[in-house]
Amino acid sequence: MMDEHAIDGLLPVIPKGAFTFEVDASASTRWFGFLLLPEFTLLAFSSALDPLRIANQLAQRPIYGWRVFSEDGAAVISSSGIPVGVHAAFETAEKDLPIFVCSGNRWPKAANEKTLGQLRRRSRFGGVHGGICTGAATLARAGLLTGKRFTLHWENQPGFSELYPELQPTQNRVEVDGLLRTCGGGSAATEMMLAEIAKDHGSEFAILVADMCLNDPDLSGRRSQRSSIATAVATRNPKLVGVVQQMYRNIEDPLSLDDLVSDAGVSRRQMERLFQKHLGESPSSIYRDIRLERARSLLVETDQSVAEVAAATGFNSVGAFSKHYKTRYGTTPYGTRRNSQT
Repeated sequence: MMDEHAIDGLLPVIPKGAFTFEVDASASTRWFGFLLLPEFTLLAFSSALDPLRIANQLAQRPIYGWRVFSEDGAAVISSSGIPVGVHAAFETAEKDLPIFVCSGNRWPKAANEKTLGQLRRRSRFGGVHGGICTGAATLARAGLLTGKRFTLHWENQPGFSELYPELQPTQNRVEVDGLLRTCGGGSAATEMMLAEIAKDHGSEFAILVADMCLNDPDLSGRRSQRSSIATAVATRNPKLVGVVQQMYRNIEDPLSLDDLVSDAGVSRRQMERLFQKHLGESPSSIYRDIRLERARSLLVETDQSVAEVAAATGFNSVGAFSKHYKTRYGTTPYGTRRNSQT
């Protein structure tokens, strides 16, 4: 007799572990598919897969299952030179199986025309698709990103924008737009799957999975892929880098924009243009985000009260701090504190 949790004869993996967490016993197994393309990023793939494995381990139930595909059913060589075996060829994937496309630096031509056609056909029949690392580029080649909010790894975004000027990826680590899920790879793939786990089984369970991954328990996916200073350094503009460094050095007692530009030896208008051109935001918005990033770290890593954190990051009132914090992270400072202590 076929096990009700199986798909195409494949059973979910349920490892043994030291800790367990009870979930709804009536929950059916949710299956995901991963399409590995040549020279895919192994880190990004495993970062998406292992939260599902850990969820099964904690629940000691088959709440998640996964099937791994390649274009021809043969093992795929990752970007690190390690071959990874798969379950089957992509053409055998069930029509209603959500598919995450995994690729790496070879993204412009990673998928063949047959695969692109298969993705298009699946989409026409309501198929759920996702992109991990540069997987969104393959979805773009298949014509599946028009009018969609999406992301891919920041390193590959300039080249992507050259090829697809009509499509604009965001700088966020994770994006969800209807049935489309994309992430920038690495630990962002874990965050994307944690959000799915939270939706299915609650935030407490997802946070426990995050802890098992030694991952940040943020489930919002709203963070940028790169810090403000890393983005500034990448511009190679010394004046811009200098101003951002000053912002990081003056968090508790923020400097005025006039003071910042005076130290940099540029005009206020010139600096505002530099920030918009290279960072996509105004200097005040970047400065506020830097302070909010520090606040979030203090909430997670220390026992300081919310009022103390607000003061330590240059906010005049808890009310103003909470408002800006919720806008950026989708939760209040108190919510972050509760989740970090769960």
